[in-house]
Amino acid sequence: MPVLIVIDMLNGFLAQWEPEQRSKLIENTNRLVRHFRSCGWPVIWIRQEFEADLSDAFLEMRDRNIVANIKGTREVEIAEGLDIDVGDIVIVKKRYSAFFGTDLDIILKELNAGEIVLCGINTHACVRMTAIDAYQRDYQVILAREATGSYDDEHAAVTLRYLDGKIVRVLSVAEITAAQNAPISFR
Repeated sequence: MPVLIVIDMLNGFLAQWEPEQRSKLIENTNRLVRHFRSCGWPVIWIRQEFEADLSDAFLEMRDRNIVANIKGTREVEIAEGLDIDVGDIVIVKKRYSAFFGTDLDIILKELNAGEIVLCGINTHACVRMTAIDAYQRDYQVILAREATGSYDDEHAAVTLRYLDGKIVRVLSVAEITAAQNAPISFR
């Protein structure tokens, strides 16, 4: 069964984006969400958050006292305008990969997931690490081109070139949504 995983589409991250770019990313993400729901396929939202004292944050944040994505703040909420539903699964992560220290792999196995469609931000960091970890667990991985973005265009482009055809298949939102009630083609 295909599963959509939406990574770090949070108020805090998207507040820094140009309004037009943010709107397009949200619109394309919502197209995928609506398609998955219409097919009866699960949607999983991934959020990154940390304790205020950074005790659960990664080393760079602790070493440099980078205070961001603090639990209970507006910045760690799913971005306004995204079509999250009460029936969706939400997972909190503490590192780049959505698999690291979470129950994501267990949940995917319970859902009988074979194909994973990833979207969200940032392409060169959290999306990339999640894609690699999914591939290492033998999931077929698709990256949704127009529903994936980054504040760093250069590294995002390098990441897409590296991943496509090796670890993931990069497809357009239109190609992904063309699949109706059947697994998405990886060939």
